[in-house]
Amino acid sequence: MTGCERCKKPTSVMTGSYFSAEMICTACDEEESAHPDYQYARDVEEDAVRGGNYNFPGVGWPGKDGRVKRP
Repeated sequence: MTGCERCKKPTSVMTGSYFSAEMICTACDEEESAHPDYQYARDVEEDAVRGGNYNFPGVGWPGKDGRVKRP
């Protein structure tokens, strides 16, 4: 069993974050998808991948109540 890279809780099910390069558990994924900047983070990552950047680090997880700084 491994742990979530964000909350550090043990889990065997993880997914990639759209905000960062972390592998996160389902609880953190639900929190992330409810964040007001979620669609922005997805769009920025998808644009980076379409441009050939397969190692995009993400826009950064601002925390549950934080906001992403946009250019």
